[in-house]
Amino acid sequence: MFFTIAVIVLVFLIIFQIAKASEYVSVIRGEEKSRKEQNKVNGFLMIAFLIAGLIGVYYCNEALYPKTLLAHESASVQGEKVDSMLWLTIIITGVVFFITQILLFWFSFRYQESDKRKAYYFPHNNKLELIWTVVPAIALTALIIFGLKNWFAFTGPAPKDAMQIEVTGKQFGWIFRYPGYDQTFGKKYYKLIDDANNNPVGQDWNDNKNFDDVISNATMYCVVNKPVNLRIFSRDVIHDVGLSAFRLKQDAVPGTPTSLWFTPKFTTQEMREKMGNPDYDYEISCDQMCGNGHYSMKGIIKVVTQEEFDIWMAQQKPNYYAAFPDKDPANKTAAPAADTTKTKM
Repeated sequence: MFFTIAVIVLVFLIIFQIAKASEYVSVIRGEEKSRKEQNKVNGFLMIAFLIAGLIGVYYCNEALYPKTLLAHESASVQGEKVDSMLWLTIIITGVVFFITQILLFWFSFRYQESDKRKAYYFPHNNKLELIWTVVPAIALTALIIFGLKNWFAFTGPAPKDAMQIEVTGKQFGWIFRYPGYDQTFGKKYYKLIDDANNNPVGQDWNDNKNFDDVISNATMYCVVNKPVNLRIFSRDVIHDVGLSAFRLKQDAVPGTPTSLWFTPKFTTQEMREKMGNPDYDYEISCDQMCGNGHYSMKGIIKVVTQEEFDIWMAQQKPNYYAAFPDKDPANKTAAPAADTTKTKM
């Protein structure tokens, strides 16, 4: 750290000394002559920076693009629309970037100070100002409308046949709740949250619809090609459900339920084959700074077939039995058989 600071200080000192030396030279040689020579040097430097910058952009794209999400297709149907929106935005802003930057550096070189021409100044031009105001406004409005249309589609009502999964964020992990065989979530109340008694989301045990709800703290299971509706909550601070592989995200806000739905396109196994990584897993991350352990707030999403999901679900015990182990039939010992034999007198 000290070495880095020393290097930075030394660089600033060198720049300062070069500037002072340049100032002294200009005084000795004459202010005007020195300025014209510096303009020529700066003009050629502009072209050099332009070429070096374009090469750097190309190199960074070649080196880093394979590591971005856009190098792989979206794992959800809805994510395809997000990718299309991103590509459209990148193309529009990219074209503007290259045109403006090339013109900026080229004009700085081409129209540097010269005794052979006189600079033309104009303080105001209504036509030019109208063009550079209206055109960007139209382009940005179109992008915003495109984005809002997609956003309202993802956060609007899910299809009627969608899976229902409740996602609750807490510092620093995720809690997933599934409705049981009745396909209805039981009522919950935040004041009933009690981790010590296995009630992490505050289920109201007076509501018998809670008796078959299943809770998972480690992994969220989804069915491939079936819409899944996430009902999102937070127990403490603002979190954010980040589904990078599916190109979606949604805030988890205390006291304000939010929702998000998507349709997975590939099972986890299929995605491992596509990625060439046998250990690949879909990830749910927190995309909102939520405290010291924010970096560790991750979970796993398993996308499976309907048959595999049914088998997994059949192996799960309702959280009611975790809260009340004495109610669990598996914990009850079989009653001794009654003795029906009678003693003969």
